[in-house]
Amino acid sequence: MLSAIVFLPLVGAMVILLFLKDARQIRLWAAAITVVELALTIAAFVIFRTEDYLRVGDMEMVELRNWIPALNIQYHLGVDGLSVPLVLLTGLLGMCAVFASWHVKMRVKEYFMWLLVLQTAVTGVFVSLDFALFFIFWELELLPMYFLISIWGSGRKEYSAMKFLIFTLLGSAFMLVGILALYFSVGTFNMVELQSMSDGAQLIIPAGTIFALLFIAFAVKLPVWPLHTWLPDAHTDAPTAVSVMLAGVLLKMGGYGMIRVGVGMFPSKAQEYAWVLAVIALISVLYGAVVTVKQTDLKRLIAFSSISHMGYVLLGIASVVGMGGAVSSVGLTGAAMQMFTHGTITGLLFLLVGLVYEKAHTRHIPDMGGLAAQMPIIAVAFLVAGLASLGLPGTSGFVSELLIFLGTFPVWGWITALAVFAIVITAGYILWMLQRVFFGPSLSRFASLGDATVLEAVPMVVLIVAIMMVGIYPSIISDVFKLGLEPIIQSLQYVVTP
Repeated sequence: MLSAIVFLPLVGAMVILLFLKDARQIRLWAAAITVVELALTIAAFVIFRTEDYLRVGDMEMVELRNWIPALNIQYHLGVDGLSVPLVLLTGLLGMCAVFASWHVKMRVKEYFMWLLVLQTAVTGVFVSLDFALFFIFWELELLPMYFLISIWGSGRKEYSAMKFLIFTLLGSAFMLVGILALYFSVGTFNMVELQSMSDGAQLIIPAGTIFALLFIAFAVKLPVWPLHTWLPDAHTDAPTAVSVMLAGVLLKMGGYGMIRVGVGMFPSKAQEYAWVLAVIALISVLYGAVVTVKQTDLKRLIAFSSISHMGYVLLGIASVVGMGGAVSSVGLTGAAMQMFTHGTITGLLFLLVGLVYEKAHTRHIPDMGGLAAQMPIIAVAFLVAGLASLGLPGTSGFVSELLIFLGTFPVWGWITALAVFAIVITAGYILWMLQRVFFGPSLSRFASLGDATVLEAVPMVVLIVAIMMVGIYPSIISDVFKLGLEPIIQSLQYVVTP
């Protein structure tokens, strides 16, 4: 089943490349592929939640085949409570990205082909249990992202695409050194085995160095300060669907790697350097929030807000140091929840910005006003997404941030208190943006603008349902994450109280 989930979009891309020429057929085919993909990811999530599968720490739906025996590289797939919600998120946003691309007219065949290849690459990262396979999928994502931004983007699209490529390749170089150091030390790429042996194994270079190499690679992707500068440019110049995928799932690859690899394989080093993670997280949260206040471009505003919100993920991870000889799962669960909820909220925000830009032909906030009169459906959706972003109770954003604060405050009191203050700043720029763009007096030049069509409303409704469902009934996701994180918590407890 996991192979089908991973490679269905790639098969769909190959069909587009080899057999389809008509633009309408390509769009319908891409939509059908992503709808089936979403159904498969929902099925995988539901199956995982059944009583037969709901076991702490188990890898389920495992597929294991020898691939390159000479190097002990295996085709090894599997999901647990940490990865299966992120697979679901990728399927959800992949479908939304195709619907958001319905009006793309330039080089339609190539566009949808690369979009589907991107979905395969990201899904492969979340289900790979062999480090070599993990790295291949991690690198595969670069190619479609580069072409999607550089060809179908706007503004300084070539510059932004190249900047994204350089930053990510540099991060990947650090990761490759760390992976090879682990392999030559213990002789395996198996991530399940590495999780049980790497922290105490005899390594050819110090464990702290390998931890740092891997952390840098994941920090670039998350991204955290000061490795964040590629993100605003990439978001600003990327097409709408690419921004949805970039904010919704590509950034989550960094957080997933930090938890699965950084904390899971090196629990003692994660605890030793937790104070560094906490400080960097606080800087990212406050810096991202303060800089966001100064933005006048809708896309850059949401891009910088992502830096702030991803800082909360790192803050939740920093709770692994524990308190009083015990490590709580609350902070890590909040970090994982933040990845899922931020994906749906920011994906919806970028989707809505794209719709506003298509209709108003501007993203410059001072030039807009009173748009709610012309586009009430988009305005309501923007209001829901904005309030979820600032953490309004009843939305998914509140749940994840509350868990992070509850988990980190006993460990990092003042740092958490300052991070909580960033919510006030977030509320300021979100409400300011909503008031300037959608409310106030209507402008005559926007009098003829239309609202979202039925086709455009489909991904909006899907994402709003996801945001509100998790906000009202958070255990549907949080219980699954907690199952996947329990083995990591147990390894941390062993470090704290051997």
